[in-house]
Amino acid sequence: MLIVPDASTAIAWYKRALGARELWNLGGVAGLVIGEAPFFLHEINPNNPTETSPLEVGYTSTRIELFVDDPDELLANALSAGASLARSMEEHTLPWGVHRQGGFQDPFGHNWSIGDWSPLRAKTP
Repeated sequence: MLIVPDASTAIAWYKRALGARELWNLGGVAGLVIGEAPFFLHEINPNNPTETSPLEVGYTSTRIELFVDDPDELLANALSAGASLARSMEEHTLPWGVHRQGGFQDPFGHNWSIGDWSPLRAKTP
């Protein structure tokens, strides 16, 4: 669950930038899905200090990892919609082959890594 300052603004951004679809919306709390990966959003709760956004506290210790068919395109979409580049797309040589991965920080302070499907298709020895 990602804590955001304004759920309506965040829902609109995730739809536009990442192609998310809305599963449900309770007003301030919503379920979204990108491809087959569901996630939830929750507005900041001023009555609970553990439910605040990275922007409010000034840091995040979480990175969301998303695997897609075309990570270059998704990264470009996120950047054109206002995300900040964290890491350009790079090719990493790993035991199972080449893995393309890059990253961004969304406008709400959450860190995302975007990569191809290769780690999920890897065969371990």
